[in-house]
Amino acid sequence: QGQLLESGGGLVQAGASLTLSCQASVRAFSSRAMAWFRQTPGMEREFVAAIHGSGDSTYNTNLVKGRFTISRDNAGQMVWLQMNSLKREDTAVYFCAASPGYSGETTPGSYDAWGQGTQVTVSS
Repeated sequence: QGQLLESGGGLVQAGASLTLSCQASVRAFSSRAMAWFRQTPGMEREFVAAIHGSGDSTYNTNLVKGRFTISRDNAGQMVWLQMNSLKREDTAVYFCAASPGYSGETTPGSYDAWGQGTQVTVSS
């Protein structure tokens, strides 16, 4: 089912911006919805944002609405998460995920390929 590699995480202060990148190597990339999830130790994996295969539709959780933007480039099999106005509550390991379907979903079980994650830490 291919592989996904995240990068761009780091330590930033509250209010700063950060961009996460996901390099994919999968078949039929443009036909698969992509998403970002995040997780802290001992907690369930949480949906952040999803984008349809063509990039013509996106959805973000209300927790990041107006602050985070997901985008993709199908030619290069790239997905990004632009994060602005970061808060301490955004601290987590962020995962890139690929769906077998064209439309994005909000549950982890809807995705069949995952990256290993990249750590984002927001300090005050």
